[in-house]
Amino acid sequence: MLRAAQGRSGYGGGFIEMMMTGRDPTPNGRAGAVYNRPGGYAYGQQVGAPAGYGADPFEQGRRPRALRQEASLGQPLESRSGIQGVVDPRFRKQEVAYDGPHKPGTIVIDTPQRFLYLVQPGGRALRYGIGVGRPGFSWAGVKTVTRKAEWPSWTPPSEMLKRRPDLPRFMAGGPENPLGARALYLGSTLYRIHGTNEPNTIGHEVSSGCIRMINDDVVDLYGRVGVGAKVVVM
Repeated sequence: MLRAAQGRSGYGGGFIEMMMTGRDPTPNGRAGAVYNRPGGYAYGQQVGAPAGYGADPFEQGRRPRALRQEASLGQPLESRSGIQGVVDPRFRKQEVAYDGPHKPGTIVIDTPQRFLYLVQPGGRALRYGIGVGRPGFSWAGVKTVTRKAEWPSWTPPSEMLKRRPDLPRFMAGGPENPLGARALYLGSTLYRIHGTNEPNTIGHEVSSGCIRMINDDVVDLYGRVGVGAKVVVM
């Protein structure tokens, strides 16, 4: 299908054809951006209609999504447990009891359970659902928030570009950026706590080590912690 679509074009398909004609030449048509697709697909558009818009008339024509493409990894993620299109209610922000050893203001990331805790005074904590590193990309340790950014830009690291040379070398911040609405940078590493334009990945092993949150949640966390905050990843 891809070869046929390119054959009908005078621009050779891919990003150039989209820029010149306004058409997305991939089989999925209006599906997700290139970092959310298997290798070889052209740069496209954001998945799904924005809030307040009607149903997408092209949705029924799309092929089943057996694979998800991880925004911050560039590798296909096999949907082993059936990633749903909505966030499980248990991964929504809520206040819970906390009896751990960490002081208020500490961020504690429970990787196996897919939760991020912001310790509060009085034996309480705010708990948020997160997406974590896929097998081989998870990690643990103690870091510090060294920088914060609103609507951060994205520059894929060289390691990722080796896996996916078709990725953009730079993407300005915005709703289609895979880093979402906010980012908290951890030490001198490439790891971040950041938002996502794929909320259906919350609760799953999907990233190359970064911790992703629903955009509303990362905005809330961003406003509560400052540079210098301690981050404990378990």
